[in-house]
Amino acid sequence: MYELQAVALIERDTNNDILWVWSYPTVEDPIRELVMGRCTLDKDDDNVEYCFCHYQQTWYYLSNFKCDNNPNLPKVTMSCLVLLTKDFNPEKYQHFSALLWHSYSNSGSPTDILTPYLSVYTKGSCPDPTGDETFAVKSFDVRVAYIACPLRDVVQMFGIESIYIYTALLLKKRVAVYAPVVQDVLKVTRSLPLFVWHRQNWNVVFPHVELNEMELADLTSHGTYVAGFTDATIEARTELYDLFVNVPANAISVAPHAKGMCKYCC
Repeated sequence: MYELQAVALIERDTNNDILWVWSYPTVEDPIRELVMGRCTLDKDDDNVEYCFCHYQQTWYYLSNFKCDNNPNLPKVTMSCLVLLTKDFNPEKYQHFSALLWHSYSNSGSPTDILTPYLSVYTKGSCPDPTGDETFAVKSFDVRVAYIACPLRDVVQMFGIESIYIYTALLLKKRVAVYAPVVQDVLKVTRSLPLFVWHRQNWNVVFPHVELNEMELADLTSHGTYVAGFTDATIEARTELYDLFVNVPANAISVAPHAKGMCKYCC
């Protein structure tokens, strides 16, 4: 058994209704609520093609696909394919999502997702309908996923102040990253654990967190984390972080209660 936990489909129909239409196995209501909150099918001007988040030791990967003029899906304008897994590997699951979507869009039946899904779940591989090759889990080394967003980009962004990020992570502090664009916050949060490469622990990353009770309760149950936010009000919530990383401002600030860590930055 590999790291897959569930697969689901969310669709926007021709009446602009957003519906959770199918999943295997059944996904509980609180998790549906979390996933639906990340779904951007209702935002034509701010539609995110691919994103991922982390909640209760499960990774959620959401891929959006346009369905315009697909004769197999005449009442659907856009779909979101969702994968729930135990591991961090955005590139692997983006590829796998595209494979599953291809199987679905060619028939219009969600059950056609099951054949490749169960094959990967049980054997770690399946035929790739988009080409002549085979999709294999072993082809996606997690270490490649770790370095997909180079650390040098963060250092170039924040310059000498990057030492604060290094120190916070070394001391296992709580780091909050703010960016108004989802893709920016995903890119920065996933790169920060590279400062402490020797740990190779990406489970401290919560790349996209909403400021709601359910998600904050899970986040704050962890002693250390790198959490990403697109809500600017996070800056005022100093009880949630020790270090605040403001991506659009290229600025880093230490929370008042955590000033003591600054002595390690000298």
